[in-house]
Order: sequence, then C-alpha cells, then structure tokens
Amino acid sequence: MAVEDPRWQEWMRAAQQGDRVLYGALLAAVIQPLRRAARARWPQADASALEDVVQETLLGLHTSLHLYDPARPFMPFLYGIMRFRGGDAMRRSRRAGARETPIDDVPETSDALTTQSDQHKGLEAGALLAAIARLPDGQRRAIEMTKMQGLSLEEASTTSGMSVAALKVATHRGIQALRKLLHGAV
Repeated sequence: MAVEDPRWQEWMRAAQQGDRVLYGALLAAVIQPLRRAARARWPQADASALEDVVQETLLGLHTSLHLYDPARPFMPFLYGIMRFRGGDAMRRSRRAGARETPIDDVPETSDALTTQSDQHKGLEAGALLAAIARLPDGQRRAIEMTKMQGLSLEEASTTSGMSVAALKVATHRGIQALRKLLHGAV
C-alpha cells in the first residue's frame, strides 16, 4: 500500500462538503498510487485493463463519496473500492479478451483480400482508355478534361473554347457512348 498523504483525508472531507477544487486535486493525486496498487494486485493484466481498473475505482470513489467516514483513514477506503470495482473490471476485460483477437495476431493476407475487380483493374483501365480513344473528338476532349484531368466545367470551357452547356452535353453523350462501347467488352 502507498503511504497516505495526510492532506488526502482533508481533501476528501472537503470534497464531501462540495469543494470541487480539492476534489479534483484528490483525484489527480491518487491516480499514480492506484496504478501501482492495480499493477501489484493484477500483475498479469495488460496496461489497458489496469487503466480500466483505475478508472472504475475513480468512478466508484465518486459514487461512494457520501459513504466515507472522515474519522477513518482514506487509503483503505479507496483500496476497498479498487478491490471490488477492479475485480469487476478485470472480469469484464477477461471476457472481452476471450471474444476478441488482437489485430497484431491477425496474419497479413493481402492475396486473400484482393477482389476480382482488383485483379482486373489493369485490363479494365486499358479497355476504358481504348474506348475513350474511339469517341468523337468533342466527347473525348470533354471526358478527358472534366473526368480525367478533374477540371471544373468553367476551367474546361476556358481551355477548350466550348460553352459550359456544350461541355455538359458532350460529357453526358461521351459517358453514354462509353457505356455502350464497354458493355460489349464486359
């Protein structure tokens, strides 16, 4: 057990009277002793489970604030909360650990994650470029500028000399023509 700071008992008494500043100071002061005590009580636990124990203990302290007897030492009261709340937290952690697989234990199988569409991307890209090359000149330029280069309609209009409306029509007709050309290839 950690050596109890004599101020903690006073701070706990003040916290019972509603002093938020001293209550915050008390919570901040007991975190490290709680972490050490949790590590000593559950040495096999991982860091996240121990942090859960500390957090559960602090929540238990908050809900049991009115139960503390100021005539008695503070740390045994706090460690009693940790024993019960910490035990609950450790049981939850073990149950969750039995259901979960750590991500570090999952083997990398990028081949297994490759979809059929990923395998055919190169073929589809080649077919798409060939189909775009077969489009009429205006549709091809509209598709290249707006869809491949990512230009806005205004930018493409300035670059090509076509109106925004004409670009919209050419792009739409080009996409329709590409669907027809590629539909037979699919």
